[in-house]
Amino acid sequence: MPDYQFPDYPTIMKLSLLQDTIAWADKQANLRRVESRLEQLAGQTDLVVLPEMFTTGFCTGRLDLAEDMQGVTVQTIRQWATDFGLALSGSFLATEDGRYYNRAFFIRPDGEMYTADKRHLFAPGGEGRLLSPGDKRLIVPYKGFNICVLVCYDLRFPVWSRNVDNAYDLLLYVANWPAVRIHTWHVLLEARAMENLAYVCGVNRTGEDGDGLAYNGGSKVIDAKGGVMLALPDNQTAVATVELSKESLERVRTKFPVWKDADKFVL
Repeated sequence: MPDYQFPDYPTIMKLSLLQDTIAWADKQANLRRVESRLEQLAGQTDLVVLPEMFTTGFCTGRLDLAEDMQGVTVQTIRQWATDFGLALSGSFLATEDGRYYNRAFFIRPDGEMYTADKRHLFAPGGEGRLLSPGDKRLIVPYKGFNICVLVCYDLRFPVWSRNVDNAYDLLLYVANWPAVRIHTWHVLLEARAMENLAYVCGVNRTGEDGDGLAYNGGSKVIDAKGGVMLALPDNQTAVATVELSKESLERVRTKFPVWKDADKFVL
């Protein structure tokens, strides 16, 4: 007998990717633009994934832009989730107890919010000089899937991304990943999907930031075999939706159970 008993009906989740430019350090402009995109998705999807630091861009040196959990960003995304009837994931510049974080979030349509902070701070960009690293992973149950949310540079570190005993079904990476290193982005997204036998979704920004770095997007969804299910066009604002099947994922895991032989890591 297989370890997994297939359900009587397929569990399907509609996943939407929002790839867009981010106005440098301009929260209100970014919130207005994202809201206009989400209005079009209301009732059409289950989960929308936004880029890293979607309200400011990668402004790690602008601590004046950081917010606590009662700030405008949290209030706004909570309102969006309930008004539009969908879950949202992304990250923002947060402050708590005198420290600063690149904080990932997952908020459900009922307004319940889960957070975890970026573990690997991007030292070449100075992120680690001012922000504090996270010490936990975020895994949220939603629509029959367990969803893990990581942030940008975390993609480079397979131990932190490791799916132990199929703890998650969908791995999200929200990012501001520059075009100059986009080949690495594509290769590692596919690698993380295959080595962890999970769906992987990466959402990156487009445009140019205040430091002169260019971003070309490359947002995509990969299945557990490494196949590209959805790829957004480069250098364009784009919103697209794909359906994920829990039944299809479990069928792959049952027929090719390499996860049983994975090394155990203690961090």
